[in-house]
Amino acid sequence: MKLGIRALALAVAVLPGVAGAGPVERSPRPEARPGGIMQDMTSQGGPERLTLATANQGFDRWIAGFRGRAMAQGISARVFDRAFRGVSYNTNVIQKDRNQSEFTKTIWEYLDSAASDSRISNGKEALRKHRKVLEQIEAHYGVDKEVVVAVWGLESAYGEFRGNIPVIEALATLAYDGRRGSFFESQLIAALKIVQAGDVAPERMTGSWAGAMGHTQFIPTSYLSFAVDFTGDGKRDIWSDNPTDALASTAAYLARSGWQRGRPWGVEVRLPSNFDFGLTGDRVKKSPAEWAALGVRGVDGRPVPNHGAASILLPGGARGAAFMIFRNFHVIERYNAADAYVIGVGHLSDRIRGGAPIQASWPRGDRALLFAERRELQERLQAAGFDPGGVDGKIGPNTISAVKAFQRSIGMLPDGYASLEILNRLR
Repeated sequence: MKLGIRALALAVAVLPGVAGAGPVERSPRPEARPGGIMQDMTSQGGPERLTLATANQGFDRWIAGFRGRAMAQGISARVFDRAFRGVSYNTNVIQKDRNQSEFTKTIWEYLDSAASDSRISNGKEALRKHRKVLEQIEAHYGVDKEVVVAVWGLESAYGEFRGNIPVIEALATLAYDGRRGSFFESQLIAALKIVQAGDVAPERMTGSWAGAMGHTQFIPTSYLSFAVDFTGDGKRDIWSDNPTDALASTAAYLARSGWQRGRPWGVEVRLPSNFDFGLTGDRVKKSPAEWAALGVRGVDGRPVPNHGAASILLPGGARGAAFMIFRNFHVIERYNAADAYVIGVGHLSDRIRGGAPIQASWPRGDRALLFAERRELQERLQAAGFDPGGVDGKIGPNTISAVKAFQRSIGMLPDGYASLEILNRLR
């Protein structure tokens, strides 16, 4: 639904209007795509200033050409000209795009932030404060209110960090820049359609540097598909200090994606000592009873209740926590495809509901692979005859399968965990 654009930075603040709230942490969304390095075009010195001037001239020409394309897609000249009034090439947006800190946090470091004590405490307080409207949203869309609150908590720290960058300017800058020009141009067209529909004035359409907007950080195309006017004021206002429309829109998105009310995203489980790690991952699905027959139990020692077909996920390898994941896991995945994000939302929702912390320990002595190391891992797997499905620095199902095959070939436990140890073995 949205770009994975947030760093795992932390900030201390207080939820406005929430008595006794603890510190608020920024969104811990995983990064989605690595970037190169770009000079600061706003810094002092001749070459940078020339580069900026050239960029502005090219940007103005691009806007003139884009105006025709926008009008061909139904945007009126009046709306376009108003939306682009004062828009200029935003070098800060380009710097953020180029200098995205690659996602090098381990799953346990990510969860330390995503489900920190303060985020749990503030989530419970947000649920208490907005319980009436959240219960109405839950009844209408059939999406558990704690999950909606957890998305809110991870996306904007319960509304504290919604972004204040002009979205039209940011998207236009990124569309002109061209690295993902067609994607950002489609988002810009969608943003103009939102303005044209009267939901928000261009000056109020603010968000992240990549165009994610409001309390739960919708990108414009997702807004057009899923945003709702739950307050009944005639506008789908996800920017307001009142989070009602944003929370209802999130519930609408999850509902349309197939959310099953009252069922878990996943549950922590314990695996038997003789477990076949070749059975882990999304590609293998069994009923909880079938997993129980193989010795898989909940952390309470009992078979997991039947919540439908399930897979076993080992986000930290065999030495970390194991989860039995269900359909709702994949619904959250529609919001952000990173496993860390999905587990973060799911676990935070469980904790807001009063659930227990994750029981298993993590291999905290390990570190995450850098982007260059992930590419090297894939290259070396490929060279050794274990196909990772390409070299892109993303550890997906194909790379995990290749890691498992390599582990089997050298007599290691085949848990598919792409660790520094595996990379060193391949070197």
